[in-house]
Amino acid sequence: MVNTKISLCGIEIDNPVIPASGTYGFGYEFAELYDINCLGTFSFKGTTKDARFGNPTPRIAECASGMLNAVGLQNPGVEKVISEELPKLAKVFNKKVMANVSGFSLEDYVYTCEKLDKQEQVGWLEVNISCPNVHGGGMSFGTSCESAYEVTKAVKAVTTKPVIIKLSPNVTDIASIAAACESAGADAISMINTLMGMRINLKTRKPIIANKTGGYSGPAIMPVALRMVYQVYEAVKIPIVGMGGISTAEDVIEMMLAGATAVEVGAANLIDPYACKNIIDELPKAMEKYRINDLKEIIGGAH
Repeated sequence: MVNTKISLCGIEIDNPVIPASGTYGFGYEFAELYDINCLGTFSFKGTTKDARFGNPTPRIAECASGMLNAVGLQNPGVEKVISEELPKLAKVFNKKVMANVSGFSLEDYVYTCEKLDKQEQVGWLEVNISCPNVHGGGMSFGTSCESAYEVTKAVKAVTTKPVIIKLSPNVTDIASIAAACESAGADAISMINTLMGMRINLKTRKPIIANKTGGYSGPAIMPVALRMVYQVYEAVKIPIVGMGGISTAEDVIEMMLAGATAVEVGAANLIDPYACKNIIDELPKAMEKYRINDLKEIIGGAH
């Protein structure tokens, strides 16, 4: 029997497969299709201090080997997530969940993280300093070592649970930003968020997405994500949650060899709602094929 269990920031999970924030809602929608307790955990929809309608439509554009999105962090706000979404989730998911947090100021991040940190269901706080689809916040915090350090330090000061900082690939040196987060006390890094992209409608000669630009995700970005995870693994000692284009059990193994302790699956969930379940089902067979007995033993194995 192969062992798919891994430990993420001191919390053992059954397997390293985690649906990525924004692609899995608050979980109960997928629970109508299958038992979501097969997941390692999942990262719920990006949550902000106040409710957000998100960006104007259209928000989605198709691309070769992927998609663009500029949803803009649509969510009901942290108070309603705690009072309405988490109780609904508790009925269908009996494991710790990853809370994804976004903000538009240092105070926003601190407020939202402090609130979610107190929730029994929350195991980890994934702090998104890399959203490319909002103005006046999001990615701007993740593009310099100084601001990444500040957000990490401020959040760690008000939380007791593991803090995972989600980084942007839209930078020149992601390893130095990861190192800055580590020095500020981050418990782990998750990466990569989407790449900035655009599509233009040939008939109207205007950008397809109302926001003009959006985040590019899907299988095409996996080599970029893999390269960045590989680089960051050599720059930090804390765990990495790798993501970007993962859609098969083999992709999971490849990302772990690059240095990821766990992986997140994003765009694949929007193509096939059973994507994560299928990857989890296929993982033991893929491990046997490549003579892997224990997933923990291959983390960073390509270095």
